[in-house]
Amino acid sequence: MAERSSTLVAPGAAATTVKAPSSRVLSVDVLRGITIAFMILVNDPGDWSHVYTQLEHAAWNGCTLTDLVFPTFLFVVGISIILSLYTRLQRGASRRELAIHTVRRAATIFFVAMLINLIPYFRFTHLRIYGVLTRIAVCYLIAGLICLVTQRARALLAITAALLVSYWLLMRFVPVPGFGVPTHEIPLLDPDRNFAAWMDRGINDFLQRTIHTGRLYEGTRDPEGLLSTIPAIGTTLLGAVAGLWLRKADGKPPLMTRAQCAMGLLLSGLLGMASGLLWNLWFPLNKNLWTSSYVLFAAGCALVGLATCYWLIDIRRFHETKVGGWLTWPWLVFGSNAIVAYSVAALFVKTLFLIHTSSLGPTGKPLNGWGWIYWHIFASNGSTNMTSAAFAFAFVLVCFIPNWILWRKRIFVKL
Repeated sequence: MAERSSTLVAPGAAATTVKAPSSRVLSVDVLRGITIAFMILVNDPGDWSHVYTQLEHAAWNGCTLTDLVFPTFLFVVGISIILSLYTRLQRGASRRELAIHTVRRAATIFFVAMLINLIPYFRFTHLRIYGVLTRIAVCYLIAGLICLVTQRARALLAITAALLVSYWLLMRFVPVPGFGVPTHEIPLLDPDRNFAAWMDRGINDFLQRTIHTGRLYEGTRDPEGLLSTIPAIGTTLLGAVAGLWLRKADGKPPLMTRAQCAMGLLLSGLLGMASGLLWNLWFPLNKNLWTSSYVLFAAGCALVGLATCYWLIDIRRFHETKVGGWLTWPWLVFGSNAIVAYSVAALFVKTLFLIHTSSLGPTGKPLNGWGWIYWHIFASNGSTNMTSAAFAFAFVLVCFIPNWILWRKRIFVKL
């Protein structure tokens, strides 16, 4: 692929020309940035009692806009695996070197996840091993190693299909010890009486007995548990297939035009959404359990988002216009150091919760730093969905600043 220049206009600054290497697809960076910004937004409302429906997860079955954020990020991880792999192989890296790099990077992300979970008290007995960063590390590791073995779209789709069907069979037909068979003795996807939740409790009990640590996010289950990581790997592999499709348009020589690529992404996205909704009739959409229908529907939505970004940026060159530069720049800044942005947000939250004030909240209890800012600045006249969302937007802007500083210094942290 030929090297291309991309003119990005930063607010308050003159236009700058950024040389995008051949493997760089700017629409992927923009989609990653939008996703991580939205992830921070929905994780940090001012008041969890006042949240717009689409800015919180579905209570159980179903899907909101918020439920599409994490799978979209994993989908982008899959795309990045293929684009990065292609570049490194072109530079002469061996598959052994790439395998070591994949393992090292996954281990680093996992270490960061554990460090964030331990801060500030470092209480190992209550360490939550599962989590968003842990799932990213595991999915990156397994999907990356699979892509090292094969870069054929049909093979990756076959593996994904095997993962999704196997997970459905486990959740639908395998008896849950102590409870019975789903749809017979117990409802399908009962919150606590399902095979994934039973396995999470068993593993957590084992960890407590052996290494004296472990905690489930919801006490009896964990939304990023072990078994539900199986279909999450499928989400990442579907992103890898999209990455192979992008390579066809940006390869040398190209195997299709970019317009054909965008249309293929769009049609595949619509097919994925339709397939997910169809499977939903027998295996409901459920983000907590990362059901197979949810994988297809969420991947379909991610493909539609990717197709839109690809058409606007890589085809129409929207970011090279003055208005487009202003609108695109923040997402490129966020996307350039996505894991850093997420980690910084988590540390900011912990810091604010450690600050104690003498002010009393609505319940009569002293406010921490988070509560003081919210109730004295955003909700001084009462908490509403609007004030809660305004706080979340402001928090995203605060988290943007460290990424902006790194961007200005051309520092890109590759965990």
